[in-house]
Amino acid sequence: MTQNELKELLFTAIRSAYKGGLEILDVYDSEFVVELKDDNSPLTEADKRAHLAIMDGLMETKIPVLSEEGKSIPFEERAAWANLWIVDPLDGTKEFVKRNGEFTVNIALINEGDPVIGVIYVPVTKVMYFGLNGLGSYKIEAYDELHGANTIEILLEAGKELPIDQEERTYTVVGSRSHMSPETEAFINEAKVEYGDIEIISRGSSLKLCMVAEGIADAYPRFAPTMEWDTAAGQGIVNAMGGQVIDQSTKESMVYNRENLLNNWFLVTK
Repeated sequence: MTQNELKELLFTAIRSAYKGGLEILDVYDSEFVVELKDDNSPLTEADKRAHLAIMDGLMETKIPVLSEEGKSIPFEERAAWANLWIVDPLDGTKEFVKRNGEFTVNIALINEGDPVIGVIYVPVTKVMYFGLNGLGSYKIEAYDELHGANTIEILLEAGKELPIDQEERTYTVVGSRSHMSPETEAFINEAKVEYGDIEIISRGSSLKLCMVAEGIADAYPRFAPTMEWDTAAGQGIVNAMGGQVIDQSTKESMVYNRENLLNNWFLVTK
């Protein structure tokens, strides 16, 4: 694909993520009902409605989509996909249920295992993060005011390129609100030995990868289970910014559309 074609796909993904976010907010502002998935994690009407809105937006690209809803697609079929979208229509369902605002819409375009586009929308704050290999990564505040834009160039001009310059600060590790494994605690203790005083911040969902891409955090260690749709969009943004997401088993950049969709442990750094 050419860079111009990729820009068009990025534009489509951004618009689709926003429309998914509108569906989520509509439910968020109501008395919603929580169901349980097969793995006992929560599922809401917002999850379903966002999925439909996103699929409606991405269908025009003719590129297949992998999401939690499609995890039963045989690997033999998926393996033939040179390009695919990986979607999480509502990442951070627990944060949604708690109503703390720290949930996102995640869309990534994968080319031969590599996330070349990443889009993460935060419905409550109206912040849009996006990245494209060769173009860089950006953050747009108040994206809802720009949704009528008809070209990606308008969005690029309105966005702040990542990472954003930060004032001098202590070494910062970002972690999960819901998961803190003993191995993560060990990583933090080693960082204290190397850097002295460090700051630890907690975020829900894929916002942790955005914090590294933005320059607010230096590292995000995830030594606990995640799935491909939890990380693909965030890795697309981190990679386009110049950072890296290293699979702790292979010691190489994490790849996608694997036979086993469960991620290995990984470390995100600037």
